[in-house]
Amino acid sequence: MSKIKPSQGAPYARIMGVGGYRPTRVVPNEVILETIDSSDEWIRSRSGIVTRHWASEEETVAAMSVEAAGKALADAGITAEQVDGVIVSTVSHFKQTPAVATEIADKIGAGRPAAFDISAGCAGFGYGLTLAKGMVVEGSAKYVLVIGVERLSDLTDLEDRATAFLFGDGAGAVVVGPAQEPAIGPTVWGSEGDKSETIKQTVPWSDYRNAGEVAKFPAITQEGQAVFRWAVFEMAKVAQQALDAAGITAGDLDVFIPHQANMRIIDSMVKTLKLPEHVTVARDVETTGNTSAASIPLAMERLLATGQAKSGDTALVIGFGAGLVYAATVVTLP
Repeated sequence: MSKIKPSQGAPYARIMGVGGYRPTRVVPNEVILETIDSSDEWIRSRSGIVTRHWASEEETVAAMSVEAAGKALADAGITAEQVDGVIVSTVSHFKQTPAVATEIADKIGAGRPAAFDISAGCAGFGYGLTLAKGMVVEGSAKYVLVIGVERLSDLTDLEDRATAFLFGDGAGAVVVGPAQEPAIGPTVWGSEGDKSETIKQTVPWSDYRNAGEVAKFPAITQEGQAVFRWAVFEMAKVAQQALDAAGITAGDLDVFIPHQANMRIIDSMVKTLKLPEHVTVARDVETTGNTSAASIPLAMERLLATGQAKSGDTALVIGFGAGLVYAATVVTLP
């Protein structure tokens, strides 16, 4: 017979608050066209992107995260001292160690929370949210800060016609805490590693180091058509599985917040899922670009701030990207 005392946490978990930070510099398509042979019309028709935000030297991964975290904490009505865990999803923090989560925890004034980074690309927010939910329900934490943050401008090849216009910078954060009723549904997540080459860093850091000063800095590249087909057809299936796991239908939704990768992907998923007209769809990609792990919380924050969504709404969120990895769940908006 086991002598280990069982874990005792909250019966359920919920998103209590959300915050976002977008860098001050707004970059229109005209700037992108200075280095690639394309047109504003082509970029808009292919991606739906009109502008994106690029970080300054001072707007580091940590600095943007601190700003977003502060807003999320205020929205949740708790203090930094109450935070028991900090989870940061990013692929653009260039220090392998220590985790930037520890720096962020210190800068916001948290005590001694568990703090760690995860690398799950554009699905990173969903991964972090699922881990935070588990921590709250298991009892190892009462309040967990989940941050998705990227400086993808650092990993953008401005001469790559296929990707130069896609990426933006920013940070989004949520506070996950205890609930008396279900407010974060079961997560449908997974990976398809046989397709990992479709979105990747051009060369590993070791190749850059060994090549010397003449080497081109690593960047993110992708096979656009392959990614588009996968996202439209396979991720619509995953989204439906998340609805089924939560025990609801598309008609029960108030809001749909997919990863802001591409407007055509978003519109195709809406059509495939047969979402009713009353469902508000996040299309933050138009002015924010693809911010990878930050895209879902940033889109969530904007919908709530503009009144397009409201507290208590039922939302389907799904992230998908490099790996290829994905995560989808149904949540109640804070």
